[in-house]
Amino acid sequence: MKLYTAQRAPSPRRVTMFMAEKNITGLEMIFVDLNQGEHRTPEYLSKSPLAKVPALELDDGRVLTETRAICTFLEGLYPEPNLMGVDAEERAFIEMADRRVELYLMGGIANCIRHTHPGLAVLESPQFPEFGKSQGEKVQELAKWFDQLLQQQPWMAGDRFTIADITAFCALEFARGLMKFSPSQAGLAALQDWRDRVNSRPSARA
Repeated sequence: MKLYTAQRAPSPRRVTMFMAEKNITGLEMIFVDLNQGEHRTPEYLSKSPLAKVPALELDDGRVLTETRAICTFLEGLYPEPNLMGVDAEERAFIEMADRRVELYLMGGIANCIRHTHPGLAVLESPQFPEFGKSQGEKVQELAKWFDQLLQQQPWMAGDRFTIADITAFCALEFARGLMKFSPSQAGLAALQDWRDRVNSRPSARA
C-alpha cells in the first residue's frame, strides 16, 4: 500500500500518528508538495479527485481519500491497540467525540489559517481575512468548551486515549504553529495538561 501524505499538514499527520500508535510499518510513503501544487497534477487527481491529502492507495489500485476512512480501514487491519471502540456503544461515542473535534475545532482552525495566513495564500485563493478572523474567534470559544470537558474526563472521548485525541492534538498543534494559539496562555489549564500528556507519547513525534 502507498500513503500519499504532506509534511506539516494536520490531516496527514492524523494518519501517521494513528499508524504510530498501532506500530504500523511497511507502507510506502509518498510526499506531496502542496506549496508546489503537486496535489493538483493530473496524476494525483486521478487518485484523489478533490486534490486532498492524505490518500491511501490499496494494493489493488483503489484509493481511500478521507482521513477517517483511512483510519477505519487501518483499524480493521490492525485492531490492536483499539482506538475507535470495541463495541457499538463505544464506537458511537468515540465517533461523536472525533467528529466534534474534526468538524468544529479542526475545521475552524483550518478556515482561520487558510484565510488569514499569507503563507497559505497559494492554497486558498481568494482569501477572506474577515471570515478567517471570525473563525479564529469561534475556535477560542470552542477551546473553552473542550477545556471544561477535560476537567471532567481525562481524554476527549472519555476514560482512554482514542482517535479523537489524535484529531484534537493535530488540530491544536496546527493552531499552535500558525495561529500562535496556546491553551496555557488562554487560561485553559485542563486543555494544556491534556495537550502535554498527548505530546509525551512517542506517536506525537511520528
